[in-house]
Amino acid sequence: MLDARLLKLPTSSHQHRHEHHQIVVGVQGEADLSVDGTGSHLDTWKACLVPTEARHDYCGDHQNHVMVINLDPSSSVVSTPHHADYERMVRVFEKPLTVHMDSRLQGLVQFAASEFDRAPGNLAMHGHLAASILYCMADRIVDRNVGMPNRHSLSPDTIQRYVKANLHRKITVQDLASESCLSVSRFHEVFREVVGTTPHQFLLQARLNQAAHLLASTQLSVSEISYRVGFSSQSALTNALRKHKGTTPSRLQVSDNVA
Repeated sequence: MLDARLLKLPTSSHQHRHEHHQIVVGVQGEADLSVDGTGSHLDTWKACLVPTEARHDYCGDHQNHVMVINLDPSSSVVSTPHHADYERMVRVFEKPLTVHMDSRLQGLVQFAASEFDRAPGNLAMHGHLAASILYCMADRIVDRNVGMPNRHSLSPDTIQRYVKANLHRKITVQDLASESCLSVSRFHEVFREVVGTTPHQFLLQARLNQAAHLLASTQLSVSEISYRVGFSSQSALTNALRKHKGTTPSRLQVSDNVA
């Protein structure tokens, strides 16, 4: 059974080493680790593998939460060559590594984190969920080479921040590709692989989610909200909400007033 828990890293830098392998997975906010001189910047789409005895510095922002998964190096899965999973697992902790998670793995991590919060005393469940994350991560690292450092420079959190800051204007795929230092064709390929949807769908959902938030939490007019989230008109926003979310601006505003 693995030892796994949710932690908030300190905002000032700390350093230590330990006699177990460790995976540090971003759950919320951002954090920085330096493992034997190898830097790793964590957001909610990245994890850092810390081999046993590796000295590492770590700190996070004020919103950060990470999932820490510890694996005893004497465990048969990484110490017994005859174990069925030895060849796979021993390669996972060969050296410090930053893992870029795809949408499925990121979803599993977020689900596990919510279960940790829901049942903080259920350590057996925590261990089983942590094992699922470990095996899914190992599968991607060993079999498909997903998560190798510098494989690509796309960070969904970076794209999300860029989109949120520019929702009021037209955003092209070229803009998003440039933000990630990738060609348009390469950006399309990597974005779909990592996020699980197309850039157009991602951008549309971001606009609709922000519109729904503003409709339910502010007194702004529908016309003003349409402008703020990048729709050409009030009718364009209304049609998009009806088609993609099955609702209308008036329903969202009414639900807020009733509440």
